Amino acid sequence: MKDLEGVITSWNKGAERVFGYAADEVIGKPVSLLIPADRYDEEPSILVRIRKGQRVEPYETVRRRKDGSLIDISLTVSPLTDATGTVVGASKIARDITDKKRAEARQQLLLREMAHRVKNTFMLVNGIVALSARYAEPQNLASDIQARLAALARAHDLTRVTPLPHELELANPMSFRALVGAIFTPYLDSNPSGHSDRLTFRGPDVLVQHPAITSVALVLYELATNAVKCGSLSVPTGSVQISLAVLKEKFEVEWKELGGLKLAGKPNHEGFGTNLVRRIIADQFGGEVFYDWNYEGLIVRLIVPSNRVIDVTED
Repeated sequence: MKDLEGVITSWNKGAERVFGYAADEVIGKPVSLLIPADRYDEEPSILVRIRKGQRVEPYETVRRRKDGSLIDISLTVSPLTDATGTVVGASKIARDITDKKRAEARQQLLLREMAHRVKNTFMLVNGIVALSARYAEPQNLASDIQARLAALARAHDLTRVTPLPHELELANPMSFRALVGAIFTPYLDSNPSGHSDRLTFRGPDVLVQHPAITSVALVLYELATNAVKCGSLSVPTGSVQISLAVLKEKFEVEWKELGGLKLAGKPNHEGFGTNLVRRIIADQFGGEVFYDWNYEGLIVRLIVPSNRVIDVTED
């Protein structure tokens, strides 16, 4: 609660949990203590309405916690009156909506990714047909293409936000190599020697936590798609080498494209796929992405906290 001058008069346990201040640290101080500098104009307008006896309906805003971090909240403000009906202060209810905002941001990111993917669908299918035609006998071409398209559908299923009931087995951790295999299968040449010449691994395999599978799959999908469209997998001689390492509570992935088209240097602008990878790694995992536009082929390094992505439970 606060008085008509915006001074805090009451502070409950919920406020302590949300904002980090104990009651004796804030009672008697202006509520502006919680307001970021770019939102100072909110409080005067709220006080004007409260003095008129008007309720401020729930609205979303941002406040500052004791440690200086910002928190998304839904704020409701109601006038308080005395026995005579005179407005003497206000009751404020702040609900932490951090998870809601994160979910909304993730939903928007996934919607944009899906729109991006739909635009690329015909190009990808064309690439799958071309890859199949390089090695398949004419009589096997249709079956090879059907198999590739089925594999592409499986890769799309892995990146769906909500598993269907018959897919609940995905609630368990999934091998990183198995996840890579599911994403890569549509793009690797079906030749008698197998896939080893197009995709190689270094380092230990790890289990990807279930909550991270969708995001990791999206990252791998973007890297694979770009490699097929304009990277090492766009030519028959190209390949991808993936190195995994777990060092000092960090999980590191190095994606190295070999034998593809020679690169002229860093692109003039960052495309959607590159931006998507950066946002997932930074925003969802708190990690870092490094791109090296090496003349011999693209090198991407992903570094994330181990406990955010892989199963670190010891036997």
